[in-house]
Amino acid sequence: DPITRIEGHAKISIYLDDAGEVEDARFHVVEFRGFEKFCEGRPMFEMAGITARICGICPVSHLLAAAKTGDKILAVQVPPAGEKLRRMMNLAQLTQSHALSFFHLSSPDFLLGWDSDPAKRNVFGLIAADPDLARAGIRLRQFGQTVIELLGARKIHAAWAVPGGVRSPLSQEGLEWIKDRLPEARQTTELALNLLKRLLDSDLASEVDIFGKFPSLFMGLVAPNGNWEHYGGHLRFIDSDGNIVADGLSEDNYQDYLGEAVENWSYLKFPYYKPLGYPDGIYRVGPLARLNVCDQIGTPDADRELREFRDRAGSRVATSSFFYHYARLVEIMACIEAIEALVEDPDITSSRVRADAGINNLEGVGVSEAPRGTLFHHYKVNENGLIQKVNLIIATGQNNLAMNKTVTQIAKHYIHGNEIPEGLLNRVEAGIRCFDPCLSCSTHAAGQMP
Repeated sequence: DPITRIEGHAKISIYLDDAGEVEDARFHVVEFRGFEKFCEGRPMFEMAGITARICGICPVSHLLAAAKTGDKILAVQVPPAGEKLRRMMNLAQLTQSHALSFFHLSSPDFLLGWDSDPAKRNVFGLIAADPDLARAGIRLRQFGQTVIELLGARKIHAAWAVPGGVRSPLSQEGLEWIKDRLPEARQTTELALNLLKRLLDSDLASEVDIFGKFPSLFMGLVAPNGNWEHYGGHLRFIDSDGNIVADGLSEDNYQDYLGEAVENWSYLKFPYYKPLGYPDGIYRVGPLARLNVCDQIGTPDADRELREFRDRAGSRVATSSFFYHYARLVEIMACIEAIEALVEDPDITSSRVRADAGINNLEGVGVSEAPRGTLFHHYKVNENGLIQKVNLIIATGQNNLAMNKTVTQIAKHYIHGNEIPEGLLNRVEAGIRCFDPCLSCSTHAAGQMP
């Protein structure tokens, strides 16, 4: 306590038996925030701007999910340019967040060592040890953040995506800047992929089998043709053998297949797949799940990386949570290729970016893929568009059962007896960092709390 190099506040309890062996481990989220409750009474049109404030790392994710929920309530079709610009912002968000996770939060463990001095085991230690790599990582994140700024006028909390589309188009100057920086972003992604592959072949080989390798379901969006998706499409569940458990699911009736359990030792809910019950309905979301549920990505370089990813996993479905790190880099490559295609699309500079309408439905559910996984916004409004009820199902919460299972597996492997070196505790913490949780986003239960 606290878990370091994550977004938010949490701790881990490890329970030993009389012989000093691990009986159980629990991941406690110890912060509570009440967005679902205090949004009640606000105009629906404000929700994108309000919910973006849930987090400074994930504002784009909530901005887009809220705007998509607003589209449903207005019953409008977003103009092609508006949808493509939203997609570009989400691709930039995935890029900057994945770069933050890999270079700033996780790579100090990989490059400086699990047992290195914790005072130096951070991004500043990485800068001292390998300034070129650290600089490349910082600039890759800067690329994603600047694309967000060029679209929404702010890097953080841009009130840009709105019900019906977006507020403003991309300028020609902004388009040229993105084109100029794409080659460097691609080069850095290739550098990081090659680095991680070398480490997986040597220093990190054992972690793949120890850090949260277990069967579970995986859920994510896929395109109508089964390709990788981050914004539209439909929801798919697969199991660890690659069998499709459910496909063609709509977010509109998510309550039919997703349940939310509560335990008295964490503020974070425990979502599960309803047909299998709790806790057997454990499933994972995020970059690992998105690569597992899709048939292919649909762009040449990312598809090549996906094939190697699956070869290294040894099966069609990667079940090790340690492969979240690898999946993030593959997704950055997919994002860069998708942005490369978008900047050549003539729609991208169109001024027709928003559909106008009034309140036409009293309820809407929006879904989008945040960096950490599938994000649901569910609003009920009155005839004047004032919010009556909000439910947010956050990606980090959907990984809660898997995070607890991961830390228990790691603790049981490494900890034997009461003398526990700091480096072993860091490995247990690193099980949580595989998922890159965002706890500011994740604790939004309303009513009586544990």
